Amino acid sequence: METTLKVRGLCKKYTEVLAANDVSFDVNKGEIFALIGPNGAGKTTTIRMISTLIQPTSGDAFVDGISVVHDAAKAREKITYLPDEAGAYKNMTGIKYLKFMASLFSNDNAKCEEYVATAVAMCDLGDRLKDKISTYSRGMIRKLLLSRAVMTKPDLAILDEPTSGLDILNAIEIRRMIRGLADEGMSFLISSHNMLEIEYLSDRVGIISKGVLHMVGTPAELKAQMDAQNLEEVFEKAVKNNEIL
Repeated sequence: METTLKVRGLCKKYTEVLAANDVSFDVNKGEIFALIGPNGAGKTTTIRMISTLIQPTSGDAFVDGISVVHDAAKAREKITYLPDEAGAYKNMTGIKYLKFMASLFSNDNAKCEEYVATAVAMCDLGDRLKDKISTYSRGMIRKLLLSRAVMTKPDLAILDEPTSGLDILNAIEIRRMIRGLADEGMSFLISSHNMLEIEYLSDRVGIISKGVLHMVGTPAELKAQMDAQNLEEVFEKAVKNNEIL
């Protein structure tokens, strides 16, 4: 199976605190891999190291074989990262925002038009793209941002809390967008506190706490291993059994 992301021994130390401690895992082509854990578990630190936003204390990650430590600029060409707190320029219309963002990815007009067309089709906002983003609901903004993030068809999309704060219908649409892109071969690394969403969406899951990745497997494997009905129970039992909190 083709591997898009290889994470090997990633560590990040802040003074005396190990925010990430020897984290290693793989994400295969077209796979949705989720990191779950409590606040302060090391999820965001790990994601930001892989995204090249912060430098690891030790270890490395490779996107299509490209080191995020030693060749960060080239690795970034393969990655898109959408943080939970991401926003858009609210005084722009949706379509102008997409065109502006496309121009940052390429100087080629034809390529930019291709990127915009991809995003327009994906976000499915129709005539609302002519309106200012300030008039959009949170769900509309999130769909616009996700479409912008993947308009270049990156090999790896890293999403932090992709449906945070959305109502059920908008969350379902976002999940369908992610699943559809994965089916087309895009790989995803996502972080979320929503265990039921992760169980529904993810191919494999890693449970992380205090910077340590404790368990990795499919939702079915983890539930069988921990004799649990759902991922919430898996996490609860992992916490109690391993005293990882």
